[in-house]
Amino acid sequence: MNNIKKSIVLTLTWVMTAIFFGLYVYFTRGAELGFQWFSVYVTEYMLSIDNLFIMLLIFSYFKVEEKYQHRVLFYGIAGAFVFRAIFIGLGFEIVQRFEWILYVFGALLIYTGIQILKEKNEKDKNLDTNKVLKFLKKVLPIADGHHGKSFFIKINHKLYITNLFLCLLMIEFSDIIFAVDSIPASFTISQSRFIIFTANAFALLGLRSLFFVVEYILHKFHLITKALAIILFFIGGKMLLGIFGLHISSAVSLAVLFGIIFAAIILSQMFPKKEMRV
Repeated sequence: MNNIKKSIVLTLTWVMTAIFFGLYVYFTRGAELGFQWFSVYVTEYMLSIDNLFIMLLIFSYFKVEEKYQHRVLFYGIAGAFVFRAIFIGLGFEIVQRFEWILYVFGALLIYTGIQILKEKNEKDKNLDTNKVLKFLKKVLPIADGHHGKSFFIKINHKLYITNLFLCLLMIEFSDIIFAVDSIPASFTISQSRFIIFTANAFALLGLRSLFFVVEYILHKFHLITKALAIILFFIGGKMLLGIFGLHISSAVSLAVLFGIIFAAIILSQMFPKKEMRV
């Protein structure tokens, strides 16, 4: 329980730090960019919660002890920074050359929202059927058993990777897939390199502590994932409305995002998830 409380405090600290930075953007760069910053941050943070659930599944599959999860998360989030920077850089190059791609991003977000609504309970997912994991197991020399916090180990003078490193590779792959969904969401909200990069960075900074409370959050507020789907519908729909010359301001967009999140929290408490009986 003490670890959970510590994680909650750290998570709130990172959120407050992000809020202060967002206010800095608001007062130094103007209200429009300020609202855009908060919209990107909130959207990326909500998407992160869904991605962390996948990480929980991966840790469970590899039977990684909590004391080693911190190590994997550190390198996993560091890698996420690198991949996110690459995707953002590529995204700007594509948007500058093909502005119409933003409408494709909008359609992609709506499709992703539909997939989230159709998605079954993550507990039903089985990584044994994952093609990436099968490929890695086939091509990489993997040592049997668990080897503490080590990523690599030598056996008879031959270098092997451990299950912990394989777990890290799967987390990095999941974040790449996640970035394919999340970065287009950022671009449909703002086309400012500064806004997108800093908002994504702050969303990532709090992930390590958020990971250890996400299972609690999803249990208490089970409608959060549904809210995420609605947010993607809204952001994607907002971009597609531009085809007809209709524009929703950043201030209104931010208010809608918060409204969706608060509604999910309140409705989760009013209609708690029924416990499955064995």
